[in-house]
Amino acid sequence: MYTKKVISRFENPKNAGSIKGANATGTVGNPACGDIMKLYLKINEETGVIENASFKTFGCAAAIASTDVACDLIKGKTIDDALKVTNKQVVDVLGELPPHKIHCSVLAEEAIESAVNDYLKKKKKKDKK
Repeated sequence: MYTKKVISRFENPKNAGSIKGANATGTVGNPACGDIMKLYLKINEETGVIENASFKTFGCAAAIASTDVACDLIKGKTIDDALKVTNKQVVDVLGELPPHKIHCSVLAEEAIESAVNDYLKKKKKKDKK
């Protein structure tokens, strides 16, 4: 059902947990399957580069693996480049996801967008002061 990469990421996620000093968070979920992803970002405020990314996900193996991969895909990228990361890229890193689990990679993409939008909203509010 799952590739070895999916199982490995599920059993040994590299990016699980929260980040001390995170300046952005994004939470997304899918009521149909019960998956909930929370993504934490530490973004350099001068350069807009994502210095660190981590997650807490309540869900299946595909959801956890997808979020873990998403963190790797955005570390070291600008927020603009992070927004270009797609669910297809997540699936490509994992090798494959069963068709009924593709929504997990979509949620990972949405979590990135949610966290970046949180950062931009906070930045805009800070810049107004």
